[in-house]
Amino acid sequence: QVQLAESGGGLVQAGGSLRLSCAASGSFRSPNVMGWYRQGPGKQRELVATLTSARSTNYADSVKGRFTITRDNAKNTVDLQMNSLKPEDTAVYYCYALLTSYGYRQSYWGQGTQVTVSS
Repeated sequence: QVQLAESGGGLVQAGGSLRLSCAASGSFRSPNVMGWYRQGPGKQRELVATLTSARSTNYADSVKGRFTITRDNAKNTVDLQMNSLKPEDTAVYYCYALLTSYGYRQSYWGQGTQVTVSS
């Protein structure tokens, strides 16, 4: 069982920066994948960035060069540094964790944190 707690959302002007943090707690093995998804108004949830325990990263094309994901495997935390924010980045951002093992695959989600970017 994993609980994910996000923090760091808020209101920022276009061109500004925010840093989101997520801490995983509970009784679990270190997640194989941690990352961030987002859901904007009237849109489906989409991947923003993920980082595996082996340090492999995956970014959405829309955020490459602007966002950076980092992870502390020992602490089971993952951060998302968001720079050069655009109004289209406005969304609820969800922390994500994936635990996999032999014949086992389980995803966990945080409650989400609102990021609003004004023009």
